[in-house]
Amino acid sequence: MPHAARAWRVLALGLGAQISGTVFVSTPAFLIPLLHAERGLSLAEAGLLSAAPSVGLVLTLIAWGALADRIGERWVIAGGMALTALAAAGAMLAGGYVALGFFLLLGGAASASTNAASGRVVVGWFPKDRRGLAMGIRQMAQPLGVTIAALVVPGVAATAGIAAALLVPFVLTAVFAVACAIGIVNPPRATPAAQAQRQAQAQAHQAQTPGAPVLKPVSANPYRSSSFLWRIHAVSVLLVVPQFTLSTFGLVWLITQVGLDPLLAGVIVGVAQFVGALGRIAVGVWSDRMGSRVRPLAIVAVLAAAVMLLLAGTGALPEPGFAIAAAIVFVVATTVSVADNGLAFTSVAEVAGSAWAGRALGAQNTAQFLAAAIVGPGVGALIGLIGYPAAFAVVALFPVAATPLIPRPSAELDRL
Repeated sequence: MPHAARAWRVLALGLGAQISGTVFVSTPAFLIPLLHAERGLSLAEAGLLSAAPSVGLVLTLIAWGALADRIGERWVIAGGMALTALAAAGAMLAGGYVALGFFLLLGGAASASTNAASGRVVVGWFPKDRRGLAMGIRQMAQPLGVTIAALVVPGVAATAGIAAALLVPFVLTAVFAVACAIGIVNPPRATPAAQAQRQAQAQAHQAQTPGAPVLKPVSANPYRSSSFLWRIHAVSVLLVVPQFTLSTFGLVWLITQVGLDPLLAGVIVGVAQFVGALGRIAVGVWSDRMGSRVRPLAIVAVLAAAVMLLLAGTGALPEPGFAIAAAIVFVVATTVSVADNGLAFTSVAEVAGSAWAGRALGAQNTAQFLAAAIVGPGVGALIGLIGYPAAFAVVALFPVAATPLIPRPSAELDRL
């Protein structure tokens, strides 16, 4: 099979696997109305169940990445999907809520396999001038997975129960476990001779470029050889704050503050998620054409601060046209706030190199998920104290703080 066709096939399978894992992780959140209203669980208890997959995912991200570095991506993704399917089956058969939470935790831990490995295999198969596009497509998995769960799970759960709702992620993960085992091919890894050649080229570049960073061997720990990855992780954590502020509180803001009908507000949130998914692809293509990930990342950070301030200012608009303007700004803000994900993810994989990409991508996701877990209660308390407009303005400070931490374009090294 031609190289290009194989690359796109692997991308499609990796995307499908990540969507399937996201459906599993998202399903419990859409069971909360059933668990609370009909099964008698408190919101805290239902919320604890819904958080179980995410907790499991955070606990194993780096470990899955390290395993992908060691044995390759194919069996990590396929094996992780198979284990997720088994956990979904266990959750369907669980006799109580403690057992249900246990299997949800295990399934989340297994589904983390696709987060690091699917990004790693995409970077491995696509050339540098197409990685932004490919990773932008891959980064659509999260919003698409949430959308599938939102459209399917509540209706199935209401009519046929929890076990039937869990059948959805079971089927998806089982199908992609088989498909990925058959269809994914690990990207070729650089031979020692090729690594030595690239190292020599990099050292020649260093000799010709005054002030260039001191380079270590390609297989060396990239966290010790430079601060690049640490800075990208820190930037991503700061940029997660506006993203999850909007995804967590956007719907309730549109309903309670803007005054929209809940159905219309839900449609606007859905539109914003879809436009944001397309925006990830556009920004990826943009970075390919610029030949840099960090230059557009810096622009996105500035825009994120601007749109959060703009969102804060919508409350001062006069009543006629206020709702329309607020809805438009919300869609724009959501699109901008998610645009950094693919850029940072691709940059981490490129700079980490093939020997460290899995662990670095696992660390990247772990940091983001941990930060996202803090956003909900933290920003929620802030809104309770000072209101939505002021809280949005405070959130705008996080991308402002991220901007000076973004590495210079000259620090980007072709390590793959």
